[in-house]
Amino acid sequence: MDTKSNFFVNISVLYRNTQKYFDRVLAKYDIGSGQLLYLLLIHENEGITMQDTTRFTELDKGTTTKSIQRLIDQGYVQSVTDENDHRVKRLYTTSKTADIMHSIYEMRSDLRAQLAQDVDFLSFESLLNDVCENSRSVNAEETQEEVKTYIQIKIGGLQKTTLIDYPCKVAATIFTSGCNFKCPYCHNRDLVFVPEDYSFLDVNEIMQFFEKRKGVLDGICISGGEPLMQEHLIDFLKEIKKFGYPIKLDTNGNMPDKLKEVCETGLVDYVAMDIKNSPDKYISTVGLNQEVFQLDNIKRSIAYLLTTDIDYEFRTTVVKELHEVEDILDIARWIRGAKRYYLQSYEESENVIQQGFSSYSYLEMQELIAQVKEIIPIAELRGVKEG
Repeated sequence: MDTKSNFFVNISVLYRNTQKYFDRVLAKYDIGSGQLLYLLLIHENEGITMQDTTRFTELDKGTTTKSIQRLIDQGYVQSVTDENDHRVKRLYTTSKTADIMHSIYEMRSDLRAQLAQDVDFLSFESLLNDVCENSRSVNAEETQEEVKTYIQIKIGGLQKTTLIDYPCKVAATIFTSGCNFKCPYCHNRDLVFVPEDYSFLDVNEIMQFFEKRKGVLDGICISGGEPLMQEHLIDFLKEIKKFGYPIKLDTNGNMPDKLKEVCETGLVDYVAMDIKNSPDKYISTVGLNQEVFQLDNIKRSIAYLLTTDIDYEFRTTVVKELHEVEDILDIARWIRGAKRYYLQSYEESENVIQQGFSSYSYLEMQELIAQVKEIIPIAELRGVKEG
C-alpha cells in the first residue's frame, strides 16, 4: 500500500510508534506515554493549574484529570492549594520526579535522533508547527453569516465539452467526489478513494463558467462518483437551473429515495442509471460485501425509472472478466420495457481501481447488442470503437 501521500495514515503511524517507544522505555518507572506529556509540562511549569494543563494540551478535562491523578498516586506529582485562592489547585513535581527527569530527557533526545535520520528535521518541525496551528481552525465554528449551500458540493473534475454524455446535446460534465460503490473496473479511482491532498475545483468558478457558456452549451451533466451522496445537491441544481440549462444526472441507483426526491423537484431533466451486472452477480461487481450491499435499492431505482415521466436511460459498461453474454441478456430481461439501454466497452486507464480487465472486441459487441435488441428494441452501443 502506498502511504506517501496519505497524511492521516502517516500521522497515525508516527503517533503510535512514538507512543509504543515511550511505553517501552518508561515501563521501569511505571509511567505510560499518556502521562509523560503531563509530567514534562508540570516539570517545566511548576505551579501550573489543572485548567491550564487542559488548555495547553488541548485534551479533554476527563483525560487530564485521570492522567494527573495517576501521577499523584504514584508520587511523581503533588497538588497544592493556592495560598491566595483556595479554589485553585497548583501542580508540582516531587523529588521522585527529579530523580528520573534526566533519564527521561535522554530518552526523548534518543527518539528524536532516530526519527531525524536522513531527514531535515528542523524543517519538518517548523512545518509541523504550522500544520498544528492550521489544525486549530478545523473545528472552529462557522463565522460567516451567509454561505451558499452549493459551495459545499465537492467537485473533483470538469469536462468542459462533451458530445456523448448528454444525448443530442453539447454539454459540460462535472464529476462529484465520493461513491458508495467500489467497482473494481471504475476509472475514477480518486473520486472513490479520495486522496487527502485532492484538489477540488472551486464551485464559484464552475458557476461562472456555466454562466459564460450560456448559448454555447445545451446542457449540464452531473456525474461522479455518486452525485446523490452530496448533501446539498438540490441547492446546487437550483443554481444551475438559474442559467436555464437542462440537467442530466448520472447515478448508480443505490439511493432510490434520494433519486426520487431529486427527480420530483423538477430540477433534473434526464437520468442515466448504471446497471452493473445481472442480479446474481451484482454484489461481486460493485466491490461491496453482503452486509453493506442491498440489491433491493437497485430494484427500487429501476422500478421508479421504468414508471416515471422523467426521461432516462440504463447503461452497462461491459467488462470481459465480469460479464458473460448471458449476464447482459439477464440485465435486458430485468429492465425490459426501458426507454433506452446502452452498452459501453470497458477502457483500461491509469486511474482504474483494479488493473487487468479487458473489453470485448467490436465484433463481439455488435453480436451482443443484436441479441439485446430482441429484448429491448431501443438498445445501442455507445463509445465502442471499431478495430
